[in-house]
Amino acid sequence: MSKDQLSMPTKYEPQSIEDGRYEWWLKGKYFEAQPDSDKEPYTVVIPPPNVTGVLHLGHAWDTTLQDIIIRMKRMQGYDALWLPGMDHAGIATQARVEQRLRSEGKSRYDLGREKFLEATWNWKEEYASHIREQWGKLGLGLDYSRERFTLDENLSKAVQEVFVKLYNKGLIYRGEYIINWDPATKTALSDIEVIHEDVQGAFYHMRYPLTDGTGSIEIATTRPETMLGDTAVAVHPEDERYKHLIGKTVTLPIVGREIPIVGDDYVDMEFGSGAVKITPAHDPNDFEIGNRHNLERVLVMNEDGSMNELAGKYQGMDRFECRKQIVIDLQGMGVLFEIEEHLHSVGHSERSGAVVEPYLSTQWFVNMEPLAKAAIELQKGEGKVNFVPSRFENTYLNWMENIHDWCISRQLWWGHRIPAWYHNETGEVYVGKEAPADIENWRQDEDVLDTWFSSALWPFSTLGWPDVDNEEFKRYYPTDALVTGYDIIFFWVSRMIFQGIEFTGERPFKDVLIHGLVRDAEGRKMSKSLDNGVDPMEVIEKYGADALRYTLSTGASPGQDIRFSWDRVESNWNFANKIWNASRFALMNMDGMTYDEIDLTGEKSVADTWILTRLNETIEQVTRLADKYEFGEVGRALYSFIWDDFCDWYIEMAKLPLYGDDEAAKKMTRSVLAYVLDHTMRLLHPFMPFITEEIWQNLPHEGESITIASWPVVDASLSNEARATEMKLLMDIIRSVRNIRAEVNTPMSKPVNLYISTREDKTTEILEANRKYIERFCNPETLTIGKGIESPGKSMSAVITGAELFLPLEGLINIEEELARLEKELKKWDSEVKRVQGKLSNDRFVANAPDAVVAAEREKERDYLEKYATVEKRMKELKDI
Repeated sequence: MSKDQLSMPTKYEPQSIEDGRYEWWLKGKYFEAQPDSDKEPYTVVIPPPNVTGVLHLGHAWDTTLQDIIIRMKRMQGYDALWLPGMDHAGIATQARVEQRLRSEGKSRYDLGREKFLEATWNWKEEYASHIREQWGKLGLGLDYSRERFTLDENLSKAVQEVFVKLYNKGLIYRGEYIINWDPATKTALSDIEVIHEDVQGAFYHMRYPLTDGTGSIEIATTRPETMLGDTAVAVHPEDERYKHLIGKTVTLPIVGREIPIVGDDYVDMEFGSGAVKITPAHDPNDFEIGNRHNLERVLVMNEDGSMNELAGKYQGMDRFECRKQIVIDLQGMGVLFEIEEHLHSVGHSERSGAVVEPYLSTQWFVNMEPLAKAAIELQKGEGKVNFVPSRFENTYLNWMENIHDWCISRQLWWGHRIPAWYHNETGEVYVGKEAPADIENWRQDEDVLDTWFSSALWPFSTLGWPDVDNEEFKRYYPTDALVTGYDIIFFWVSRMIFQGIEFTGERPFKDVLIHGLVRDAEGRKMSKSLDNGVDPMEVIEKYGADALRYTLSTGASPGQDIRFSWDRVESNWNFANKIWNASRFALMNMDGMTYDEIDLTGEKSVADTWILTRLNETIEQVTRLADKYEFGEVGRALYSFIWDDFCDWYIEMAKLPLYGDDEAAKKMTRSVLAYVLDHTMRLLHPFMPFITEEIWQNLPHEGESITIASWPVVDASLSNEARATEMKLLMDIIRSVRNIRAEVNTPMSKPVNLYISTREDKTTEILEANRKYIERFCNPETLTIGKGIESPGKSMSAVITGAELFLPLEGLINIEEELARLEKELKKWDSEVKRVQGKLSNDRFVANAPDAVVAAEREKERDYLEKYATVEKRMKELKDI
C-alpha cells in the first residue's frame, strides 16, 4: 500500500492501538473453545484469583504465561480452552467485608448470617468486575462463556459430592484435636496457612513442688500462661534422675491442682531439665501424650485469645497480658527462678498476621495417608504430573511423604457450608448432599469448608464434574498445563493432584509450569511495608500491555524469581517501537500488495535468502523452546531476529532494490518483507498480542484475526545455508569496516579506499556478485577485490573468515596504536586456538562427542589458526614500514 493508504499512525502509541482491541476480539469470539470441531483439545484452567481486591504483578506474570501458551496452541490448530474463574477465598474475603462493616460501625453479627452473605456476594460482584477489567487490559484470551466461581451451583454440588464420598469412605472424620487457631479471625487454620517467623522470646524455668513435700521438679516453657491448663509432668521412663518419681504427683502452682508425673518415651532426656509440663489442650505433642496416659484436657482460653473461667483470676485477660502477670506472680511465689532469652520460631496466621494458638477444638479432618499414598504412586508411572522445572517434583513429594491430616473446617460464614447435620435430641450426625427429610429435628453444622477444599477440585469441577457423562468434562479433562508460583505447591497443586486421582482416576493436568515471585529491582519481595509494590495497571497506562507482558514473560527461567524494573519495561517499549517503525517502512513500500501477490518463487538476492533462512531457524528455535516453556530464551531469540537481523540488516539492504529500477527485484523484496513480517508477527503474537494484531491487520493477510492465524512452520525450500553463509561474510566485512572507521574517527560519509584480499577464487566471486552491498554500506572511494592482494602499505586491517581487509588511511592512522590493537587481536586468536586445541586433545571429548560436533571444533581450529597467522603477518608488515 502507499504511504497515503497506510492506516498505521506515524508514532507508536500503545494506548491508542490497545483501546478497543480486546472488545473486538471478544466480539469475534476468537477465544471461545470449539467443542464441536475435530481439533485436538488443549486445556488450561486459570488459577482463580481471590475476589479480595485488584490483581498484582504476580497475577500479571502468571496469567501472561498462560496466555502465551494458549494463544500459541490455538494458532497451532488446537481446540484451545482457557477457562477463567475466581475463588471465593473464605477467610480473606470475609475479613475484608468485616473490615468494611467495621468502618460503618457494624459487625457481621449485627447483620446476621443471611444479610452478611448478601453483603459478601455484593463484594464479590464488585471485585469480580475489577478483575475482568484488568484481564482485559492485559489482553488475556479467556473463554468467558465458561467462566466459573467456586461458589457456583455446580461447583458447590461437586464440593458436596466429594465431602460425602470421602466421609462415607471413612476419609473425613470429626474429632477433638489440637489445631492451629487464629484468635483474630476466630477460625481454624491448616498447617500451610501458618507462617513461621523467628521471634525473640524466653524460656521460663520453674519448679513444681512434689505434693508429698519431698522436693520439686524443674520444668521450662515458652508459654507460661498455658500452665493453668497443665494436667501432668512427663519424664523419660529410663531417666535415672526421675524414674523413681513416676506415679507421684506435683501441686500445680497458683491453681493448686494435684497432677501426676508420668513416664513417656517422647521426652528428650538431654534437653533442658529432662522434665516437661503437659498441657493436652494447648500443645499438639502434649495432646498425644495426654491420649496415651488418659489425661484430662483443660482448655484455659477463649476463641479470641483471652483467658476463660478455667484460668481463675486471670479470666478475661488477653493471653499475652496474662503471660506478663503470671510471670510476676510466679516470681513472687519463688516458683519461677530464671528467665532465659530465647529466639524461637512462632507461627503467625497467613491471613491476619496474628500469633497462632495451638488450640483444642472439635473440627473436621481429612485422613491424608491413603490420598497421599496414591498421589506419590502416580509419580512413579508414565501418567505422572510433569513438574517444570523438575526439581519441584521433589519439593512436592517430600511434602506428600510427610503430610498430616488436613483440618478442613473453618469458623466462617462465607464459603461452602459443611453438609453435616446434628440431631437435636440424640446428637446423631448425618452427612449428605441433601438436608434430612425431617429437617425440623436437625441443625446444620455452622462451619464452612477450607477454601482450598473447593479449589482442589477446580480442574474438574469447572468442567461439569460430578456429571462424568458431561461432554465438556470428557473432552477437556484432564487439562494440559497448569501455571502457578512455587509458593502454592503445597496449598493448591498437591491438593488438586490427590483429589484428581481420587475422583477421576487421572492426573488433573499433564504439566505444571512453576514460576517464582516478582521482586523489586533490588531483589526484595514486594510488600506494603517496603512500599515497593507496583500496580500492573500503572505500567500498562505508561508503557502499554505489550511491553509489560514481554518484560514479565521473558525475564526469568522457569522456577526463578524475576526482578521488575521500569528500565526493562522502557527497553521493551523501545523494542515495540522498533517493530512499529520497521513495519511502517515495509508497509509503505509494499505498493498495495495483496496476500495472493506474495510470491517467493523467483530469483532472490543474498539478503532475501539469508533472512528467509534466519526466519526458518527462528521458527524452529521459538517453537522448540516454547514447547519446553523456556520463554526467556524465546524472548532472546525473537529480539535478536527482529532487532538485529530484520531491522538492522535486512531492511537496510532491502532499500537498495526498493529504491532501484529493477522491478523484479522490487517485487521479490516486497514479497519477502510481507512474508517475513507476517510470520514474525505470528511468532511474536502470544507475547505482544496488541501490536502484532494491529500490524498484521495492515499487512497483506488472509483471515479475520492473527489470534486464529496458523502458527508458522519451517519451509525448508526457503532455506539456503550456503547463501546465508555468503551473507554472513558480507556482514563481517561491513562490521569490520565500520569498526575500523570508528577507531580512527572517520565518519561513514567520508569515502575511503577499500581492499579485500581473498584466499579463494570462490570468495572473490561471491564478493564481486554482491559488491553493491559493500559499496552501499562501506562507502569506499574505490573498492578492490581479489585473491592474494598485498597490503597497500600504511593502512588499517581486519581479518575475517576467508579474507583480509585493508583501509589505507594516510594521515589518519597511528602505527603504534594499530600495532597495539593487532597485539590484542593476536592474543584473542591465540586464546581461541588454545581453547579449541585443548578440547581436541581431550580423548574423552573426541571419543564421546557426536562426529558433527568434533568436526565443527576442527573447523574452528583451522579458522582460528588462519586468523592468527594473518594478524601475525600483518604486524610484521607494519613493523617493516
